[in-house]
Amino acid sequence: MTQQVRDKEPETTVGASADTDVPGRDVTPRGSRLLELLGLTLVAGAGVLFVVRPDFYEAGAHIIATRAASLVH
Repeated sequence: MTQQVRDKEPETTVGASADTDVPGRDVTPRGSRLLELLGLTLVAGAGVLFVVRPDFYEAGAHIIATRAASLVH
């Protein structure tokens, strides 16, 4: 690291520069794309289900509320 870079970024440690690009190192793991696709698919399906059949959400909220009330008693 040069003195010039150290003066611009005082909190940067020696050997770590914001301009350094290491080939082959991604920020996210490789399997995260599949998990992201699965999550987006589930969210999209839930959104469609909410529009098409809102009574499912009412039944789900009723079940959760009933179980929460049974835990309190």
